[in-house]
Amino acid sequence: MRNKTKVSVGNRLVTILVIGVVALALYPLFRWAVLDAVWGNPGPDACKDASGACWPVISEKGALIIFGRYPAAELWRPALASALLLGTAIATAMPRFWNKALLLAWIAAPLAFLTLMGGGVLGLSSVPSSQWGGLPITIMLSVFGIGCAFPLGILLACGRLSSKPVIRWVATSYIEAVRGVPLITVLFMATFILPLLLPSGWDISAMVRAQVAIILFTAAYLAEIVRAGMQTVPKGQYEACEALGISRFETYVKVVLPQALSMVIAPTINTFVTVLKDTSLVAIVSISELLMTARQALADPVWRTHFIEVYVFIAVIYFVFCFAMGKWSKTLERAYIFSKGRE
Repeated sequence: MRNKTKVSVGNRLVTILVIGVVALALYPLFRWAVLDAVWGNPGPDACKDASGACWPVISEKGALIIFGRYPAAELWRPALASALLLGTAIATAMPRFWNKALLLAWIAAPLAFLTLMGGGVLGLSSVPSSQWGGLPITIMLSVFGIGCAFPLGILLACGRLSSKPVIRWVATSYIEAVRGVPLITVLFMATFILPLLLPSGWDISAMVRAQVAIILFTAAYLAEIVRAGMQTVPKGQYEACEALGISRFETYVKVVLPQALSMVIAPTINTFVTVLKDTSLVAIVSISELLMTARQALADPVWRTHFIEVYVFIAVIYFVFCFAMGKWSKTLERAYIFSKGRE
């Protein structure tokens, strides 16, 4: 009993010490970001003598950072398009919305997104994809990339476990080839090499090529995650389905995959988080996603010295999305454990 008391007191002292050290380390940051910061929109001159952050740069350049060079009079369109796509993704994260209406939403939301962004129909002015940028592009690349890569990854996983040698060899070769190179290599190939291989007269926009590269790259990693989950399902369940005369397709869809996917929730969501962060790489191939528009905002010499504030703003946006997906992962895992406990 005494040992337990000593350990408890010791743990409390260590906790207090760690909290104190963290507080001392974070106080200068808090002072810079809040106490000594310049707020509102007084202009760049007000920040010259300030010892803290200059947040007016966000209010001045926020529209450029969030929406890129999209026409100022039409900013409601990318805002609404992003809200529709995010709303559909959020609904997908909630099991109570898993019904046929959600499938229709996944058909309607991408079409609505592209219609609002591109225009040219329903009285909307046409806006070329070269003027798209910022957060809508990051959301589009992430949501489309995850939404298309996930079913493709499942097919590749099933193919790699197939009893037919040709299908297994093709799926395995693709997965190993794609996982053997970094995403930036795939982006460069899609941007610069693919156009050289296309027939003359064919022109695929850089945005589409980057999107396809992200989908194909992500699918290979998801395939290995799904395959690991499928291999945890006991072989007796396969044999039981075969004995009952259940087809191979129904065995995978109704028996194997539901169990496999529930076993790999954490690594699957981790891959989703990685996809979101990796969209910043498309800036290398001159696509104006969120990081690129931040750099464009800093091209203004008046605000160039306040680059830290801009990158902190970008980091907060990424953190919010990644933190939300992390919480979603824990919620799904708890729901799965609870359902298993009830069984």
